[in-house]
Amino acid sequence: MARRPSKHLRPARPLSTSLSRAEAKRDGEWVVQPLVGGRSVKDYHCPGCNKTIPAGAAHLVVWPRTPHVGASSAVDDRRHWHSTCWNRRG
Repeated sequence: MARRPSKHLRPARPLSTSLSRAEAKRDGEWVVQPLVGGRSVKDYHCPGCNKTIPAGAAHLVVWPRTPHVGASSAVDDRRHWHSTCWNRRG
């Protein structure tokens, strides 16, 4: 079976802001987009609890409102969070 190319070598998918909302946290402004259950097709790693978000589970996709210096897009900093982990984050 052929391996998928690394996600770092594939072009980033565009970020949709139609269903997203802005949130302020202690470390800046963030764009938060809910991902409903059944929409994700792979597992993700939640940076809040260091546990797996299984494929198909509802969760949040979060990225900074402003890209970091040197980034071409905020998509470079996109992360997938459990909703409870993100809400607990200050």
